[in-house]
Amino acid sequence: MKFVTLNQEEFETFSWTHPCGTFHQMTGWGKLKEKNGWKYYLVGVKKDDHLVAATLLLQKKVLGPYSLFYAPRGFLLDYEDEELFRFFTEEIKKFASSHKAIFVKLDPYCLYLERDINGNVVEGGIDHSSFLPRFKKLGYRHLGFTLGMETLQPRWAFAMDLRGKTEEELLLKMEPTTRNKIRRNDKMCITTREIGKDEMIKFKAIMEVTAARRKFIDRPFSYYQNMIDCLNDHVMVVLTELHVKDYLEKIEDSLKEIQKRIALNEENLKKTEAGGKKLKSQIKVDQMEKERLSKTKQEMLTLKEEKGDTIVLGGMLLMKHGTELLSLLGGTYEEYIHYSSAITTNWNMIQYALKHGYEKYNFYGITGNFTDKQDEMYGLYEFKRGFGGHVEEYLGEFDLVVSPLLYRLYRMAFGAYGALKHWKARRRSQ
Repeated sequence: MKFVTLNQEEFETFSWTHPCGTFHQMTGWGKLKEKNGWKYYLVGVKKDDHLVAATLLLQKKVLGPYSLFYAPRGFLLDYEDEELFRFFTEEIKKFASSHKAIFVKLDPYCLYLERDINGNVVEGGIDHSSFLPRFKKLGYRHLGFTLGMETLQPRWAFAMDLRGKTEEELLLKMEPTTRNKIRRNDKMCITTREIGKDEMIKFKAIMEVTAARRKFIDRPFSYYQNMIDCLNDHVMVVLTELHVKDYLEKIEDSLKEIQKRIALNEENLKKTEAGGKKLKSQIKVDQMEKERLSKTKQEMLTLKEEKGDTIVLGGMLLMKHGTELLSLLGGTYEEYIHYSSAITTNWNMIQYALKHGYEKYNFYGITGNFTDKQDEMYGLYEFKRGFGGHVEEYLGEFDLVVSPLLYRLYRMAFGAYGALKHWKARRRSQ
């Protein structure tokens, strides 16, 4: 086996088809991080001139001339192959040491235990718990089985297997509430469309208000622009919109149909001699529906006058890699949150994934809490669970220590920085 530096083409080809491959392990991701102060390398292992392992390595200075290395969602190799894993680890450590790295961090895109939709371990399912002793034996430090969002990448996610599925089958497996909202929004002329770089400012506006509401720090507009430039066709940005004019036309058509039905039933009622209980009941139902639609019509007319024919409700940024379509981030305007546009966005993207041959739709990050409904993040899991699918639990974060002394100093400094940041956050919230 031979440790080698890779060119972009051979690395991309390997990453695109590897079971552990994600958008994080793409040259474009390295180029994006390069614009934010990182340096990237493409390295791998060849056996008989055949590539058997690879990774994108990111480097950033943290203590004077010393740096940390990070293999986001890496490495791309078969962790069952202990000889390969050992050789790659030893070579990565040498490579990192030659670049004055203190440690190498990685968070493999590899399941720990297979779980079902409720977060329960699947009996007889995938079990990679045996990987942990192998990591430890090679000098890796496991940072724990975290349940929250404290890691660089989510340790927990929610995903949907699309292999061999149809739209009808997926709809039947959804929670009734989710399915009903999909159908309701379709009737309301709420649609999703892909946008280009020229409209990214609209998506940025959505993320700004969403960040303020959910209390997280949004990326600058330049970051989103750089994503498009660096990742090109691997990024997909969509807006979900309410077409007020079209919806008003549908309401008007429905009102005409209801009025015709009421008139016909009232005429038939005059002719009946048996009291017409069924006809009276139908007339009452139609009159209630007419009142509801008339009220909605007035609301839409007001909305049209104030906001125009088309209103942006929310948006989403997705990543394409191999056979997976992943929902990376998104948001909605609070004033339109009652439309539940995120349900339409996700469903339309699931349909897109089916149409374009993707085998997996990844709703991405959740926490490992599946029972405590008081937890502020439980709602995120509950929302994604409504579509059907399964929980994914990954191995977690590991640090491969290159310099033990400097690593201890770094951990102390990082801990103090975290405590100061937490203290400032608490002061701001008081």
